[in-house]
Amino acid sequence: MFTGIIEEVGTITNSDRGVLCVEAPRIVEDAQAGDSIAVNGVDLTVAELRAGRFFANVMPETYRRSNLADLVVGSRVNLERSLRPADRLSGHIVRGVVEGTGTLEELRPEGEALIATYAAPRELLSYIVMKGPVCVDGASLTVMAKTDATFSVSLVQYTQEHTNLTQRARGARVNLETDIIARYVGQWLEERGLGRLS
Repeated sequence: MFTGIIEEVGTITNSDRGVLCVEAPRIVEDAQAGDSIAVNGVDLTVAELRAGRFFANVMPETYRRSNLADLVVGSRVNLERSLRPADRLSGHIVRGVVEGTGTLEELRPEGEALIATYAAPRELLSYIVMKGPVCVDGASLTVMAKTDATFSVSLVQYTQEHTNLTQRARGARVNLETDIIARYVGQWLEERGLGRLS
């Protein structure tokens, strides 16, 4: 489990099919083989550690549902170590289970903030609610606007400086994880024939 508060932006040093190598000196300081690290919001297991880098295996299903297949040597990725029971939950409950991808539609300034608008599949938008949480490439954000095809979030200066979200070009794919509580409620309603969230 994760909080969605990014600890480090790492760099991909190897992206062979099925294996990722990430340079992340801060993240690997106390990491061990078998630990969970979220890479752009995807929960991966550390397979090996070497001199400021970690290696993780990536399953075909993970490539299908996320943007990890788009990564090349030099790509910058958001990183977070798994939550310890005694940690503060500063973001929201993040499972590290990416449900699908969206695309960056626009980044526009608003004062010192940046408003990021993302297009998302309808099935994911139904679980994205106004003022509710959403995870974009592993970063915990709050939804400030929503249409039938998009949602928008405000990126404060800290988020701008400590994630890869402002380094993306228009049309770039991002990993999305919706609020688990909305998913539970939606499934409960659907199973009882009471309709779907929309």
